[in-house]
Amino acid sequence: MMSKELLLEIGTEEMPAGFLSPALEGMKKLISSELESQRIQFDTVITMGTPRRLVLCVKGMAERQTDTVIKAMGPPEKIAFDSEGNPTKAAKGFASRQGVSLSDLKVVETKKGNYLQVKKELEGKATLSLLPDILVKIMTAIPFPKSMRWGDSEVRFARPIKWILALFNGKIVSFSFDTIESSNKSWGHRFLSNKPFIVQDLQSYLQLTEKNSVISEIEKRKEIIQKEARRLAKEVGGKILKDEELLDTVANLVEYPVIGRGSFSQDFLELPRDVLICSMKEHQKYFAVANTDDGILPYFIVVMNNQVPNPEVVVKGNERVLSARLTDARFFFDEDRKIPLSDRVAGLKQVVHQAKLGSIYDKVSRLKKLGESLARELKGDVEKVQQAAFLCKADLLTEMVGEFPTLQGIVGREYALLEGENPEVAEAIYEHYLPLSGKGELPSSLTASLLSIADKVDTIVGCFGIGLIPTGTADPHALRRQALGIINIILGKSFHMDLPGIIEQSIKLFNTRLTGNLNEVKNKVSEFIQTRFHHQMTSREYDYDVVEAATTAHFVDLVDVFDRINTLQKAKTRPDFQPLAITFKRVANIIASHPHEKVRPLLFVEEAEKNLYEIYQQVETAVQQLIKSRDYPVALNQLAMLKPSVDRFFDDVMVMCEDESLRINRLGLLGKISILFKNIADFSKIVTEEKS
Repeated sequence: MMSKELLLEIGTEEMPAGFLSPALEGMKKLISSELESQRIQFDTVITMGTPRRLVLCVKGMAERQTDTVIKAMGPPEKIAFDSEGNPTKAAKGFASRQGVSLSDLKVVETKKGNYLQVKKELEGKATLSLLPDILVKIMTAIPFPKSMRWGDSEVRFARPIKWILALFNGKIVSFSFDTIESSNKSWGHRFLSNKPFIVQDLQSYLQLTEKNSVISEIEKRKEIIQKEARRLAKEVGGKILKDEELLDTVANLVEYPVIGRGSFSQDFLELPRDVLICSMKEHQKYFAVANTDDGILPYFIVVMNNQVPNPEVVVKGNERVLSARLTDARFFFDEDRKIPLSDRVAGLKQVVHQAKLGSIYDKVSRLKKLGESLARELKGDVEKVQQAAFLCKADLLTEMVGEFPTLQGIVGREYALLEGENPEVAEAIYEHYLPLSGKGELPSSLTASLLSIADKVDTIVGCFGIGLIPTGTADPHALRRQALGIINIILGKSFHMDLPGIIEQSIKLFNTRLTGNLNEVKNKVSEFIQTRFHHQMTSREYDYDVVEAATTAHFVDLVDVFDRINTLQKAKTRPDFQPLAITFKRVANIIASHPHEKVRPLLFVEEAEKNLYEIYQQVETAVQQLIKSRDYPVALNQLAMLKPSVDRFFDDVMVMCEDESLRINRLGLLGKISILFKNIADFSKIVTEEKS
């Protein structure tokens, strides 16, 4: 029995590799959302594609919409009927609009009074009759980085559409998109099998496309590429360097992968390793071949989209192209080495960092000062940090980075090592850009870590200081990534740092270049980093209220904040935590709306307040010592000792009494307790089962 499936294939001119995966992911979300809204049940959605086709298949799809009952509310009863109970124009109009008779109208009771209501049973329509509109809607909404129009068409798409295959349970879903009519036909490979063939369902589609030299499944193309590339590399005693990004790209560039191995002159192996890899990857999309020690061998793997009678001829052509690229790279390399990195730094005065923020040289000058301050705070090597800061942007003026922008930092490191620079300083020239992503590798040394933090803080402060603040999804300067990098380095390296203090130092180093209110800039930058920190913690599955309680209490030392979050998260599993949190919240909530001043013990009248003050003094001394040593679990246990006395205080003492001096004194006592437990968290943010 034929499965109930929808199969859609959109055939196009070749699309860029980067368009494919986002489009397929978008199609999956669009069809899922549309079918749910149309009450059409389904099991799974499958997507696949090549540069010339986007394919969508929905399995286990219902042949009809599910039936449903809708309730439509009409006018109030007093308007729908006159004094004699006869329906008015309002009632008649409502019935007419709903397509029902007056006898179908019911009066129902609501919070706002009695209203007319009609219930209508809607019988589900046949899926096949709904699919044309659904598929046109989806095709119109597929997300592409860029779209185009062609000819006289008003339709916009990634590339001109050549054919549309649309089947439901083997039947053609008949519709047109622009001038293209849907059918049951697909097409083979442009060069190897450029002809149409008739499709019945997904199974026949996969068989026939492969027979016609098209591998529609991206993962299958990847497997073919990896398997054949490994075999060819092994033949020359090598292996393929792992590069998922490149694998994704080449798999999305071809419909039928044909793998070849080429070679290049060993003379080019004198070039730095990363230059060789970049020359092969960036322009030519070749895989580098390495030995067991990851040293580059004079071979490359190329992925082609055509099976030709003499593949060695194609490979030779690729060898000539790569040789030209490597010759250029060697020329750049030789020319660059004629000028030491240190001599290039002055030239950065002519390179604009940002019109309002000055040159790259200005940024380097700030990094030297901020890096020095961080090195002194964390007992790093000041001279190394300053030297790394001085050289970290110099390679931007090299020919090599001009040709291969992705090598910035890497080229600086290689040239610095060749010039005899300290290895830790040279490595920091590259690593100060790390991490490159949310889960990316962190800088390895203290020098690189401090320079990375300084660079990222400088970028964020500079942008915020002239109003370049991320909005919505727009973040052209990658400030969110920079903030996350700061957080990950500080937590990953366990750096106890005064973050607001660092931000303030950075602001001062800009002198008069920042246009905003400097105090507001500091607060906004701190809040921005705190927001990223909050997201980072909740993404690690820490409870939202725990993160909120710890960060709201004080946000200065991120490692300290993280330790307090861990303490609270673990404490929440204890049976006594909820009662403890409720008591502390009660204190926090009272103090939040009333000022509190110095406590005068002689004014205590009730035994409960005398007892609470005595216990507080004992606990306060112990807690302050524990806070200094950052032993938060034990500090929280000490604070818990206050709970019985606080509860007794609330039971026996009238805090908001008429005597002003007594009231102020009692509020002062609660204020001291509130301040004490705010060393760990703002318990008013903790979600409890009982309202406080």
